[in-house]
Amino acid sequence: MSDIPTLTTERLILRQMQTDDWKAYFGFLASDRARYMGGPYSQVRAWGLFCSDYAQWGLFGFGGLMIQRRDGGPAIGQVSINYGPSFPEYELGWFVYPDAEGQGIAYEAAIALCNWARQTRRLPTLVSYVDPQNDRSRRLAERLGAVSDVDALRPDATNLVYRHYGRAHLRLWS
Repeated sequence: MSDIPTLTTERLILRQMQTDDWKAYFGFLASDRARYMGGPYSQVRAWGLFCSDYAQWGLFGFGGLMIQRRDGGPAIGQVSINYGPSFPEYELGWFVYPDAEGQGIAYEAAIALCNWARQTRRLPTLVSYVDPQNDRSRRLAERLGAVSDVDALRPDATNLVYRHYGRAHLRLWS
């Protein structure tokens, strides 16, 4: 298994997935809130995604990291780099649970993982696949500095593709 990093920001810890994370992860993917990610998902399908997010670390050297507040408590979402048959390019993805929305959590986590991907894994570019009706994710991709790439391959013909180029991102952590 590839070394799974623990990344820290001013407010967050991005850490390896644990079995204790499953219940909230499944709750999110089984809810209507997962509609922008192809959901809601059955328990079996959500488990496959959970395992894939973890297994990609061994396959590619990147995958999913759970987002947790530095002051403790359970995971409040996930940030990931995905690849494989479902993702034509290296994809920066994110979601936060309802109680963590609107606090800049996904933004802070995405910057940390994006910078790690560039500095440690040397990935030249990342994309984010976004459902066109997911206004929050579109705005977040744009806030991260990503630009629309209409020529990029996409896993779903209806997805928007936002490309994160190699420009430096604002560092929010020590």
